[in-house]
Amino acid sequence: MGAHSPVVALGIAAAIVCAVNWASRWRGSRRLELFTKPTATVLIAALGVACAVDGREHAPTAALAAGIVGFVCCLAGDIALLPAVDRFVVGLGAFLVGHLAFVVMFAVLGLDVWWLGVIALGGAAVVAAVVGRPIVAGAVAKAPAYAMPVRAYLAVISVMAVVGWATGRPAAVLGSASFVASDSVLGWEQFVSERRWMPVVIMVTYHGALAGLALSLL
Repeated sequence: MGAHSPVVALGIAAAIVCAVNWASRWRGSRRLELFTKPTATVLIAALGVACAVDGREHAPTAALAAGIVGFVCCLAGDIALLPAVDRFVVGLGAFLVGHLAFVVMFAVLGLDVWWLGVIALGGAAVVAAVVGRPIVAGAVAKAPAYAMPVRAYLAVISVMAVVGWATGRPAAVLGSASFVASDSVLGWEQFVSERRWMPVVIMVTYHGALAGLALSLL
């Protein structure tokens, strides 16, 4: 990977846009968020493609294809969850499909460190008990129709994390764990209680998750 590799350029561009997005979340600037949120996802997705084709050994085509589907779904989810659009269930569904695509991506890359997957399964069970239950209860209290979609989402993102850890790739481990962290805070904010710091933490961990998934293809 040379000094002028597209991976480096895209990484720098994505980092800048992500930082601006975090600032927009802290300041509550919806106009700036409207531009930076989807743009950051597009840049990180492009970073993933660049990672997949960089160097002498390319990532498997099936893994790249699944990753692209996952990032497209994340972009759709980003747009659906923007305050100007505000389609929570649509966004939830888009991210759910995206996680399934990332499961396929990880499976193609190889699940060579199964014992890490076992550790992640234990961690997922703890998160489900400590964080998932209050989120589901809050979702049911807010709108009973949310119960099944939220439960399904929690199950799928847990599977994504377990499979991601089983690859043994550090970027996949960090990326999938960050996705769980981001969505845990998001679910808590949506259905349990809000805090001033949550919007920024949600995006910092979300962008860290996307970056980890992208770098998994390197």
